Amino acid sequence: MGFQDRYDATLAELARACEAAGRDACDVRVLAVSKTVGADAVAEALACGCTDFGENRPDMLAEKAEAFPQASWHFIGNIQSRKIPEIARFATLVHSLCERRHLERFDREAALLGRTIDVLLEVNVSGEASKSGMAPADVADFMAYAASFDHVRVRGLMTMAPQGDLDVARRCFEELAALRDDVRESLPADQAALFNELSMGMSEDWREAVASGATIVRIGRALFSDVFVADATVS
Repeated sequence: MGFQDRYDATLAELARACEAAGRDACDVRVLAVSKTVGADAVAEALACGCTDFGENRPDMLAEKAEAFPQASWHFIGNIQSRKIPEIARFATLVHSLCERRHLERFDREAALLGRTIDVLLEVNVSGEASKSGMAPADVADFMAYAASFDHVRVRGLMTMAPQGDLDVARRCFEELAALRDDVRESLPADQAALFNELSMGMSEDWREAVASGATIVRIGRALFSDVFVADATVS
């Protein structure tokens, strides 16, 4: 099975999941997580119709974004202060902002670049010590602080669910969606209109995320790996 087959199968399943949830498939973006593949695989994915790609290392983000400027490049990894200039230059959307000091640095770098950078706040809904992200209770204060910066625009929230239990994953996604809606109600109308993204769900649990309101699903292995497809078929 080639990438085109995997991609078409994913889009077809996404359409079915959205229909079951009473949603329009056009409201959910498939983010092809390309962090484990090289330029040839990205080129093939682009030729198959992919437009959004996710990287977790700033150096690979820069390398691939320069090679394929026609794509939208998302940064989905942990943020290091010294790497923010590189991320700010190439990322269309940053999914993993959770520290105030990084917000300040992104604003400064974006101003130097003459742009506004879109970000998502990473929220540790599950409370797992192994996961990064702010506590749900801290999101409202962070949003109030972010409003003072002119070159960073907070577009929504991101989370990673615990692996191995789809019911637990779905509860995490539902909690993130409820948190997004609660925060939106407290925002001025112009900010609320932009605060609409929910990045949640990966290859194993994106269906649960779609049912819970995801607007971006981050899919890597299910698109780029024949092994994952074979395993999923067997199970």
